[in-house]
Amino acid sequence: MKIPKFIVRVSIFAGTLCLFLSVITSCGLKNKEAGGVLARVGQNYLYAEDVTPLLGKNISPQDSATIVSDFINNWAAKQLLLEKAKINLPEEKLAEFDALVDDYRADLYTRAYKDALVWNGSDSTISRTQLRDFYDAEKENFKLKEKILKLRYIELPKRFLNKKEVSGSLKSFKQDDRAYLDSIAVQFSKMNFNDSIWVKASKVINEIPPLNHENQGKYLNNSQFFELEDANGVYLTKVIEVRNVNDIAPLSFIEPTMEQVLLNRRKLEYARKLQTEIIDEAVKDKKFEIYTKNE
Repeated sequence: MKIPKFIVRVSIFAGTLCLFLSVITSCGLKNKEAGGVLARVGQNYLYAEDVTPLLGKNISPQDSATIVSDFINNWAAKQLLLEKAKINLPEEKLAEFDALVDDYRADLYTRAYKDALVWNGSDSTISRTQLRDFYDAEKENFKLKEKILKLRYIELPKRFLNKKEVSGSLKSFKQDDRAYLDSIAVQFSKMNFNDSIWVKASKVINEIPPLNHENQGKYLNNSQFFELEDANGVYLTKVIEVRNVNDIAPLSFIEPTMEQVLLNRRKLEYARKLQTEIIDEAVKDKKFEIYTKNE
């Protein structure tokens, strides 16, 4: 296969290219005229500004020359293949590809513009009443696929001396119990006292190594306290409440998901309204007409 002459020239004059690149990177060229032409294939030109972003400040002139040489060759090969494709592919195939390109370009432009309009024009605030109404209406669609629970737990070092007192306070968890646990919390390996938040059972299993998917049914039950131990420490856990697979998910657990669903619906409705308004305005201004054949 015959190698295009300009590819050979890039390899031969690597030193010249290296010097040229040193100039363009040091001058900070900002336009095609200032940078000059690096290569040409037919009526398509590759300019210095097209390759400048490839060149970092810490790249040596020799490495820069190699990078640009490879880029030029790849660019040229693509241009040459494109030219041959336009010559050798059937006209109907070229027309099909052109239509796809035009459709894709139009889709990119219109989607970006429409998204900007929807983002600026639609209300992004979801009230508690809206969330509650949506939850009440759709709750059968929010069944759990994994067990979730509320709990508090403490991981103690193996040789912790006051385990009994800590266990009692974790079970009772009155105001003075909480104060006591907070006062010695620096001695705990890990802890979680936020028992109003729903968490997935899989996350609890990851936090408490002696727990696993086989024995979780023995320990993760409503109002249960348990103590487990392994080589790393002692795990004290008080389960507050459990919801099992196929139970209706609590509102607080799925609230972020519900909020996103409502926002997406609202944006979709606004987008449909916007499209209708655009068409109606075009018809009114006689920019859009539909022609029908006379009966």
